[in-house]
Amino acid sequence: NLNFYRQIMALEWVLLTYAVGAEAILLLIITMPGLHRLRKGVIAVARSFLQPLMAIIPFCLYLLMDIYWKFEHMPKCSGPECTLVERTRHAKSMMKTQRNIILVLSALLLYWLLYCTTHMLVQITKLNQQVKQIK
Repeated sequence: NLNFYRQIMALEWVLLTYAVGAEAILLLIITMPGLHRLRKGVIAVARSFLQPLMAIIPFCLYLLMDIYWKFEHMPKCSGPECTLVERTRHAKSMMKTQRNIILVLSALLLYWLLYCTTHMLVQITKLNQQVKQIK
């Protein structure tokens, strides 16, 4: 039962890692200069991905609550009764926790940047069309 739970949690972190990678790649492609001819299609693809990627927000909040719960219920290792193995295990657990927090925060930040950038590019496209109509 515990092994199954660990596999599920590992799968959650793999999914979040893939989502962060997808967000980073989309953001990089959208902001890359020199793609004026492809920009309309790339923006359309990014906008179509924004709604499904919105599920990352509650998912990240769930993972943050899970990290907090694990941190609060983590056995503390201090004093002379602590062995070297326990101290190593505690340090490794703390490093994994910090890595996971960085991953969650980067997922949220990249989603926000992708949303804002896409919205801004759509507004620029609309304004350019209005300028063309005025001329």
